[in-house]
Amino acid sequence: MKGLGLMSHPDVLFVSYQDTLKLLSVEDAMRVCEDVYRMHARGSVVLSKPPSFKLDIEEGFHNHWHVKGTLLKDIPVTGVRMYNYYNDGHRNTVGGLDCTRWIALSDPMTGHALAIVDEHLVYGLRSAAAAVIPCKWLGPVSPKVLGLVGIGSMGTNAMRCLLTQYKFEQILVTSRRPESREAFAAEWSKTLGIPVVPKERIEDVVRAADIAVGGTTSSEVMTREAWLKPGAVFISLARREFEPEGWVKVDKVVIDSWEMNYLMPFFKQMVDVGTFTRDKLHGEIHEVVAGTKSGRERADERILIHTTGLVTQDVAICHYLYQQAKGKGLGITLPAARAPV
Repeated sequence: MKGLGLMSHPDVLFVSYQDTLKLLSVEDAMRVCEDVYRMHARGSVVLSKPPSFKLDIEEGFHNHWHVKGTLLKDIPVTGVRMYNYYNDGHRNTVGGLDCTRWIALSDPMTGHALAIVDEHLVYGLRSAAAAVIPCKWLGPVSPKVLGLVGIGSMGTNAMRCLLTQYKFEQILVTSRRPESREAFAAEWSKTLGIPVVPKERIEDVVRAADIAVGGTTSSEVMTREAWLKPGAVFISLARREFEPEGWVKVDKVVIDSWEMNYLMPFFKQMVDVGTFTRDKLHGEIHEVVAGTKSGRERADERILIHTTGLVTQDVAICHYLYQQAKGKGLGITLPAARAPV
């Protein structure tokens, strides 16, 4: 009888990076991320405790393992996210294909493993989609100029997501290397049919932008509050994109999760020293999406959107990919553990 129970286990589906490229669109990521914000508003998500486990080994290895888990009751599915990257201060693999990124999915009703999904594509698209979605409620009515501070995977994916919501007349871009921003501008000008203009200075990009996106890997503050014009939105996708002193000077600050942001040293330091406090927070994104917190109330409001990333959205997108792969005959079947008959 024990053997019969084990024999009923489903096989496990491995969904590769190449498969995710075929299965996930920008619109898919946007839709799933918004659905998950609504799950948070309903209180139907459960996070692991502690919410993040880290193994950081600097000397000799410069190696970092992060593990997070969640249960999404509305689906239902349980997921554990595991990623490993290298960072010696010169080479940082966190956003590249040469780091490790997996999400393991299981059925919370049985505990059976369902899938292992490569998360490289999901990470970049989820990060961008989750930060761009609140612009539906907080963004300018008809933004004309988009500014990108950083044109790696974060900045590029944010641009792709924003282009599903707005018709920009011009995109300004900057990066550390002139050759990278010039090549980016030439490629995307041709692709989009609008001027994409490389700029040397971050200030020039942010001052002109109706919506500006900060998505660099720098540990230094990139953008100053004074550069943000009336009515503009700044989307902060990384640690120190926006100066700490500026958080209390903009009209609204909206973040994805106070709890998850407080795990980040940059945010924790701001809170602990009193530079930014919870009473100065307008709300979390799920509150804006659900309508319990207001969106934009004046045309001249300057609004900061800051996200650190929610494992709930990663798991939901990977579950969507698992379902798509299963339905389309993609992925590699891994045999489940079975007792000998």
